[in-house]
Amino acid sequence: MSQFFQKKLRLPSYPQGYHLITEKIEAAIPEIEQFQVGFLQVFIQHTSAALTINENADPTVRKDFQTFVNELIPETYPRFIHTYEGPDDMPAHIKASFFDSSLQIPISGGKLSLGIWQGIYLCEFRRNAGSRNLVLTAFGTR
Repeated sequence: MSQFFQKKLRLPSYPQGYHLITEKIEAAIPEIEQFQVGFLQVFIQHTSAALTINENADPTVRKDFQTFVNELIPETYPRFIHTYEGPDDMPAHIKASFFDSSLQIPISGGKLSLGIWQGIYLCEFRRNAGSRNLVLTAFGTR
């Protein structure tokens, strides 16, 4: 028989960059330990931040993400019209669309089935962002 659990997780304010949040997510929804097989969906309720899965060991990977994406989508692009909330706002919306607002991660034997070098990132694209809200939905079988 399938079962569902849903929780909300409010993350603290993070500086612009890519931040590992795997442990915060796992701590917020310990019910995943009950599932032999299932999925955890992680959804961010914002349009200027995103989620992704990538390298969890070397912090220079996260720094390189930031450098590359900021060069790809610069705040100084002269044709942006949506500039009411500052020069980092419209680039943040575009960056968020390049990544994703939702992740789906398998659960196997009561644990997230991430690879040994994988971690969940909060991709924070605003310089002075506030806290961020996640919706965590676990579903599976015991």
